[in-house]
Amino acid sequence: MSRQESPTPSKGESNMKIGIIGAGNIGGNLTRRLTELGHDVYVANSRGPQTLTALAEETGATPVTVEEAPRGAEIVVVTIPLKAVPALPSGLLDQAADGVTVIDTGNYYPKQRDGRIDEIEDGGLTESRWTARQLGHTVVKAFNGTYAQDILDRPRPAGAPDRVALPVAADDATAKQVVRALIDELGFDTVDAGGLDDSWRQQPGTPVYGLREGVEAVKKALAEAPRERTPDFTA
Repeated sequence: MSRQESPTPSKGESNMKIGIIGAGNIGGNLTRRLTELGHDVYVANSRGPQTLTALAEETGATPVTVEEAPRGAEIVVVTIPLKAVPALPSGLLDQAADGVTVIDTGNYYPKQRDGRIDEIEDGGLTESRWTARQLGHTVVKAFNGTYAQDILDRPRPAGAPDRVALPVAADDATAKQVVRALIDELGFDTVDAGGLDDSWRQQPGTPVYGLREGVEAVKKALAEAPRERTPDFTA
């Protein structure tokens, strides 16, 4: 699908089982919205399910361990610091549903948080390509440039003139469609940002990162992205 407005999700589509690994700002607010929409959400963090009692009581999500979050899930959201990705359990996605879609919301912040990752700095890998290799499963890059509070505050109905668009990059066309439909359900438009090797266009420091605009502005920002990392996001 070319870079265009969000697809319209099919009517009557059943709610999904979604595992969310990471309960920080993005993970927590996705938990709030996705449960509100009726999805069956299982949320995990590095500190254990006992630390997620308040979020579970607020939302109705089920707090679980990291290992349990993907079990039977149709969508798994990985929303943790990049430096923590290699420490995720081996075979994490083995018990997910067949054809599971994995969303990567991550960003590489070498100076601010993650330290140097040689494969990104020297090997030329995009952040999401690196994450996919760590997980042993392809991913869909989305929400990485989204302000967490916007997930709660800025949903708009389809066709609204102030509806914000989010870039979505993936190699798997089916998985990309699943994520674009989910984002549409959440109240945002999407723009197809290409494959994972194109996802540098939405990494930190690019024009689209943090952009709160509609489809055409997002397309323009993606097209104008410089290939080289800015000094703030280089080790």
